[in-house]
Amino acid sequence: MNAAPADQIRLLDLQALDSRLDQLAHRRRSLPEHAEIDKATADHTALKDLVIAAQAQLGDTERELTKAEGDVEQVRARTARNQQRLDSGAVGSPRDLENLQHEIGSLAKRQSDLEDVVLEVMERLESAQTRVTELSARLDHSTVVLKEAEERRDAAFAEIDAEVEKVKRDREAVAVVLPADLIKLYTRLREQQGGVGAARLFQRRCEGCRVEFAAADLNSIKAEPKDAVVRCENCGRILVRTAESGV
Repeated sequence: MNAAPADQIRLLDLQALDSRLDQLAHRRRSLPEHAEIDKATADHTALKDLVIAAQAQLGDTERELTKAEGDVEQVRARTARNQQRLDSGAVGSPRDLENLQHEIGSLAKRQSDLEDVVLEVMERLESAQTRVTELSARLDHSTVVLKEAEERRDAAFAEIDAEVEKVKRDREAVAVVLPADLIKLYTRLREQQGGVGAARLFQRRCEGCRVEFAAADLNSIKAEPKDAVVRCENCGRILVRTAESGV
């Protein structure tokens, strides 16, 4: 394949622009904000689950307290009725009177036990409320942390994407003047050689694979016509000759 020396030099410009696009794509994928967002998202999800569980526990405890307080009120009401009967003198039988007094004593013990239960549930309710408050505050903070990380990532994206658009325009301006067959070969080699399809021959060395040529190889390259598209025998890339090639 032949191509004007000037077009071969432009191919190095195209390679530089393609390499810059690769660098920008790598930078976009490798932003530290990605790891921050992943961690913040995981933390937020875990905290959200904890808040839901804590709220469920709080609801259960509130219902438990309502029931315990209801049980106390039932005992109090029954005690009040029995005490009213006792005070009214309506119970005339000594046996019935003894039974009523015994029941009032039993109810007093039952009420005391139930009130202890209410106190214990109230303590757990306070603890559950505190946990919901603390976890909710942590969840709110994690939301802020996640949002800030996403904003930093989006700002970095915008900066990178703006440069990508500029480099693409510059690339199009270079590529449009190059021969189609030269572009085709370069593109194929670039895909095969990890993103580098053309490299400069600089001071007897291929800048693609960094191999230094022996004198005999340099003489062979030097003997090629100026418009010949030379390939590196080691890596196969297009080897672009310049004034600093040493040939």
